[in-house]
Amino acid sequence: MAASKRLVVSCLFLVLLFAQAYSQGLKVGFYSKTCPQVEGIVRKVVFAAMKKAPTVGAPLLRMFFHDCFVRGCDGSVLLDKPNNQAEKSAVPNLSLRGFGIIDDSKAALEKVCPGIVSCSDILALIARDAMVALEGPSWEVETGRRDGRVSNINEVNLPSPFDNITKLINDFRSKGLNEKDLVVLSGGHTIGMGHCPLLTNRLYNFTGKGDSDPSLDSEYAAKLRIKCKPTDTTTALEMDPGSFKTFDVSYFTLVAKRRGLFQSDAALLDNSKTRAYVLQQARTHGSMFFSDFGVSMVKMGRIGVLTGQAGEIRKTCRSAN
Repeated sequence: MAASKRLVVSCLFLVLLFAQAYSQGLKVGFYSKTCPQVEGIVRKVVFAAMKKAPTVGAPLLRMFFHDCFVRGCDGSVLLDKPNNQAEKSAVPNLSLRGFGIIDDSKAALEKVCPGIVSCSDILALIARDAMVALEGPSWEVETGRRDGRVSNINEVNLPSPFDNITKLINDFRSKGLNEKDLVVLSGGHTIGMGHCPLLTNRLYNFTGKGDSDPSLDSEYAAKLRIKCKPTDTTTALEMDPGSFKTFDVSYFTLVAKRRGLFQSDAALLDNSKTRAYVLQQARTHGSMFFSDFGVSMVKMGRIGVLTGQAGEIRKTCRSAN
């Protein structure tokens, strides 16, 4: 038993070393000599798109998260495959929007510096610029990723709105992210929409006895039941009522009042570390949230990256070369 435990620890250590070695290929300003205009070009495309459709910001942020949590941040969520067998066809990814913004950014970059900038780096830059366009935080994006060639619908196993705190912590730890990263990145729910099927269970049949989730504020639950009938599959709900188009700190105030929309939001109160962060940000009006969010986004952007000679630089983001 002791030998097998040592073997497991040794394997985990090697995995971490491997991940660190790969992430060392990332740096801020990776394209400073080969394509110095990259950030300006991407920002221009993103800001123009966000001016027309500000609600695309939340799906763009989720797209980066969904990419990094499956095969690492390699742009695999962008790939198309015959018969809808790519990651983007998996149920959690069907609500993603903004793929055209990645296409437009790539096309603009190919005109200026062809074959240089990866689609995975473009997605990382877009996630940051979309948040800035929503009056949210900015951070320095590390670049140097290369693109993967594989995208498989059957590999999509993402953290769920229905998850409890133990499952969420384990999922994030498996990617090298800790409890603080979990609660900080959950703060991304300050923007965007959810849909009734994701909380019908919380409202009408939480334990199979026709009851509602006791962790959900009863007044808020009553308001939600007016909007979401048991068979409603289409109605959209603001994740952060009143400011779902603005990246701000009010999400934590809502969670502290037991008004988080999903079970995964409510779950943040079930762990001492995540609960302490929620209450601190609610009390201090998010004094550290913006800077913390940037730190956690950089950490997430290092998950399973391909650098050096691994992977490729795609000519178009929807298909491997």
